[in-house]
Amino acid sequence: MGAGSWGTTFGQVLCDAGTPSVVCCRRPELAQAINERHENPDYLPGITLTPELRAAADPAYALRGADLVIFAVPAQLLRENLRHWAALVPADAQFVSLIKGIELDTCKRMSEVIAEVLDVPDGRIGVVSGPNLSREIAQRQYAATVVACPDEAAAVRLQRACHTGYFRPYTNTDVTGCELGGAVKNVIALAVGMAVAMQLGDNTRAMLITRGLAEMARLGTVLGASPQTFAGLAGLGDLVATCGSPLSRNRTFGEKVGRGLSVAAASSMGGQVAEGVKSSESVLALARKHGVEMPITEVMAAVMHEGLPVAEAATMLASRSAKPEWYGS
Repeated sequence: MGAGSWGTTFGQVLCDAGTPSVVCCRRPELAQAINERHENPDYLPGITLTPELRAAADPAYALRGADLVIFAVPAQLLRENLRHWAALVPADAQFVSLIKGIELDTCKRMSEVIAEVLDVPDGRIGVVSGPNLSREIAQRQYAATVVACPDEAAAVRLQRACHTGYFRPYTNTDVTGCELGGAVKNVIALAVGMAVAMQLGDNTRAMLITRGLAEMARLGTVLGASPQTFAGLAGLGDLVATCGSPLSRNRTFGEKVGRGLSVAAASSMGGQVAEGVKSSESVLALARKHGVEMPITEVMAAVMHEGLPVAEAATMLASRSAKPEWYGS
């Protein structure tokens, strides 16, 4: 459900793994392009998709008889879409989130939103999270990910459904950790993008990535996640890929702002959603609610939502008081 770059790519992964799939598009013309030209010209231009991947603009048709229902829409639109789809989803389906964000106002993770709106138990909801840059995987370059579900048997079923020769999924039962890793890394990537635009060096980028990982782990630990998760693919792996690659929409957004564009101007340039922009606010609210210090996230939220100048943001981070490397929860 969602025909952006990752939704389309994951649909192809499923087909390559022998799991027939339908990608649901908002616009009929995009569904037609995928069905007839085997291309998603809006989000994956120039990449030929497998002919086995089908597309539809009718949610009822896409959902009919589905064993797996996979959500790949922007985080802040998930609740609204779920309300429209709730009457259409098969009663015994397993639900999966590909979304890396935290809902505004509620500070809920995507699996929590799915459970609430669809009124299904946690054991039927999984997440996929890891260093998964869509374009590379659509080109069938080697990658790995984490498929997480509180029900280990359900995680194994999802693992089998998407395991190919180039895409290797690992199971985990720590849904909280995987979702927090995916959300927080987008915020840190904004900061790295700004550092790139300001022509700051590798030491600065390494500092932001490493201290960003510490922020992620502090918040996750307080919320009951396993520290091991943040050392794995859904934590450090995703953080490194998102902060290090120009294919990352969050790092790219940070670069635009770092070069002097306003947040509004960068947002209006089109393309796909940089989840870290809105999630910086909700991640910070979640951290404050639980008394967790997240200085990089705090500064990014101020840049994105309070008009803090980029140069001042860098000064604020550099002038923080000295602390032990490991502190807090």
